[in-house]
Amino acid sequence: MNIAVIGTGYVGLVTGVCLAEIGHQVTCIDVDDKKISSLKSGTSPIYEDGLEDLLIKNIEKDTVRFTTDYSYGLKDKAVIYIGVGTPQAEDGSADLTYINDVCHSIARNLQRDAIIVTKSTVPVGTNEHIKNKIMENIDYNVSIEIVSNPEFLRQGSAVYDTFHGDRIVIGSENDYALNVIENVNKPFGIPIVKTDLRSAEMIKYAANAFLATKISFINEIANLCDKLDANVENVAKGIGMDKRIGNSFLNAGIGYGGSCFPKDTNALVSIGKNVDYEMSILQSVVEVNNRQKKVIIDKMYKRFGSLSDISVALLGLSFKPNTDDMREAPSIPLSKVLLEKGANIRAYDPVAANNAKKILPDNVFYADNIAEAINKADCAVILTDWEDIKNYPLMKFKEQLNQPIIFDGRNCFDPQEVRKAGIEYYSIGRP
Repeated sequence: MNIAVIGTGYVGLVTGVCLAEIGHQVTCIDVDDKKISSLKSGTSPIYEDGLEDLLIKNIEKDTVRFTTDYSYGLKDKAVIYIGVGTPQAEDGSADLTYINDVCHSIARNLQRDAIIVTKSTVPVGTNEHIKNKIMENIDYNVSIEIVSNPEFLRQGSAVYDTFHGDRIVIGSENDYALNVIENVNKPFGIPIVKTDLRSAEMIKYAANAFLATKISFINEIANLCDKLDANVENVAKGIGMDKRIGNSFLNAGIGYGGSCFPKDTNALVSIGKNVDYEMSILQSVVEVNNRQKKVIIDKMYKRFGSLSDISVALLGLSFKPNTDDMREAPSIPLSKVLLEKGANIRAYDPVAANNAKKILPDNVFYADNIAEAINKADCAVILTDWEDIKNYPLMKFKEQLNQPIIFDGRNCFDPQEVRKAGIEYYSIGRP
């Protein structure tokens, strides 16, 4: 099927390339000339495992193309995916500026009947708004149907998740549109849930909010374990074996970040306010997560008394491993506090350093490897559990640090092994 995908960010690009991989002819549209030029040459603007290989493969097969021209991109397209960003506005709600821009562009350039598929995460009721916005401004005598098809991709494994997901959700008030999009997705071989438009929109928010709740819950338990000399890993294992609870998302740490959980939990709280309903559980989830990002600083204060003039090696800057995404990463507030209190920072990340330089304070020094970052530092602070950080020999930490002290925000190491190595070790929720 001829498909257009609007937006070549994280959601749009993964969607477009993977649809091409299962046999569709895909044209990706974006207003960013530089990004489109890069994509045409086979270079992905985002780091995502396996994405660039699929990109190059499908460019060579001519199953995926890239353009800034809406007229060319929408020509003869029966299905049009919207995959642009919906960033968080100042009041916590979803900013639909890019969605509205896309609606105007579709209206001006669509010349045939089409199904509009919203991949972007949008508040409940937005798909109806999209249809009205397009029909109000359309220049040609065409009809459209709307389908909500939210993504459930983990950054760092988005390509894998596309082909091995738990379910594909599609929602519409039109049976024909549902059946078409069901057939588009059938080659993925993943269970398909068909529902109404608003329920599909809500499923996306509810899923992310529930996962964020599990993270904040186990972090609350971890903080209590710290005060009671219990071990949160043993607690998580014990409760996770209960099938009603499950063991996923029960890894204690310094809180969630990224483009989804912070934005979507805040957006759902805002949606509740708009209909005069207080989402009290989710408000607490957000508060716990904001507080959790300061846990390492509290541990450092307790150990050093003052942070002035200490040299800190920050290991891992992205919000999670296997991505270069810095959005809502714990490294951002932590580095700002450290510098404000007079500490010196030597930072290392295997992938996200270039993005970090655009966001972190200017006076952060970026090391090319772990050894350079920790050399003569007074302590190491682990913020992202990259494999090369988890596998770095403990004896090298002891030899290369000025003081053998590790603050581990991701519980990367076995406390007994660290103790055997003669390293002073502070983790989350473990004695």
